[in-house]
Amino acid sequence: MARKPLSFPGIFPALLAFSFLLLLYARPTIGGYDYHDALCKSILFFEGQRSGRLPPDQRVKWRRDSALHDGSTAGVDLTGGYYDAGDNVKFGFPMAFTTTLLAWSIIDFGRNMGPELKNAVEAMKWSTDYLLKATAKPGVVYVQVGDAYSDHSCWERPEDMDTLRTVYKIDNGHPGSDVAGETAAALAAASIVFRSRDPAYSRLLLNRAVKVFNFADMHRGAYSSSLHSAVCPFYCDVNGYEDELLWGAVWLHKASRKRVYREYIVKNEVVLRAGDTINEFGWDNKHAGINVLISKEVLMGKAEYFQSFKQNADGFICSLLPGISHPQVQYSPGGLIFKAGGSNMQHVTSLSFLLLAYSNYLSHANKVVPCDERSASPALLKQLAKRQVDYILGDNPLGMSYMVGYGARFPQRIHHRGSSVPSVEVHPARIGCKAGSRYYLSPNPNPNLLVGAVVGGPNVSDAFPDSRPYFQESEPTTYINAPLVGLLAYFSAHP
Repeated sequence: MARKPLSFPGIFPALLAFSFLLLLYARPTIGGYDYHDALCKSILFFEGQRSGRLPPDQRVKWRRDSALHDGSTAGVDLTGGYYDAGDNVKFGFPMAFTTTLLAWSIIDFGRNMGPELKNAVEAMKWSTDYLLKATAKPGVVYVQVGDAYSDHSCWERPEDMDTLRTVYKIDNGHPGSDVAGETAAALAAASIVFRSRDPAYSRLLLNRAVKVFNFADMHRGAYSSSLHSAVCPFYCDVNGYEDELLWGAVWLHKASRKRVYREYIVKNEVVLRAGDTINEFGWDNKHAGINVLISKEVLMGKAEYFQSFKQNADGFICSLLPGISHPQVQYSPGGLIFKAGGSNMQHVTSLSFLLLAYSNYLSHANKVVPCDERSASPALLKQLAKRQVDYILGDNPLGMSYMVGYGARFPQRIHHRGSSVPSVEVHPARIGCKAGSRYYLSPNPNPNLLVGAVVGGPNVSDAFPDSRPYFQESEPTTYINAPLVGLLAYFSAHP
């Protein structure tokens, strides 16, 4: 998408207008925030989302084993992995994206995590272990466990669930290049994390990533076409599968260092629409991430043949600067990035992660981003990313944290089955499908604190209904937290 030209009427220079906007959106925080504490909690959240048999060192004690027979109806072992949000379905598409972003967070910011690095790696491995199970059969990727309609008709904790655990897969006759491409990206990115930590596991991940990518590329198509009734409207791929093929190739290029992936990227840049919707990044759209990730090599002076990706990345950065009229990016009165659709915090954390990552790449190359009449320095990009993190932690019009368990005031009634229904320890007897509705409708705070969960967040006017039925605002997701891990790691070391 072409970036709109900038224009500022009047006699004042554009830089003056921009400086004013910075005062509005990047105002200094009084007292600061404990980014390390927030980092610890953001990683701990993933333990509350675990499916399967929990390990002895499980720290979220109100959770118990769940979904121990997943995959049995298809004759495979699909136990483990993560519940994506406040329900009990295992959706492979967002789980793979979560894994990729956890890996990227560790690759770029692991050195800033201190003792939390071990927990971050464990959070990622809980997912990669599952993805290896889901891709163990050649020519098949198991992409979902659980019937979403059955699950969403109940309000029950995962330990009790008796809803349909239907297994959904893609194969040669039912393609899903989007979810397979993202899965390949996740496995490849994770292989980099384990390259020196566990070389054998790293090789397993990379070899599997190659096979899954080849399958995705050879049998092209969207999984939301093959499995429409199962995955839509929940994680329907609206954006198309082309970006996931490029995304997978980029991570394989980084992980394998093989020329074939560089050639694939160059050859398919136009065919797979690398320049489309360059200001989007999330589980459904990888364009901005592709451009930022590849641009690192251009900025290091190693890959002039990727120059067009850097131009796209620069355009993405310019589209995010406050004060620029862009149809898909706006800011709330309190300074929060806001994009139309549900669960806005997913956009806040993922776009802020790219701002921070790109600022680091620019810093090492001693470069800035040209945005028509102005330029954006690495320091400015870091400031903008930090402003978003601070908003999440409490620097906002309501003066509340949007991370459960962080700060004096945070969401109490999050849209999350396990958190809102009494734990097995407190209430050993089973709580059935409809029996849980009383907890869903209760005005009381959730009895189980899902520490570290970041909810969908306030609306465009900075208003937040702390109420379970408002799921777009009150539901946490793994893909909100995954990029936030990297952000908090950096700012814990550079407050």
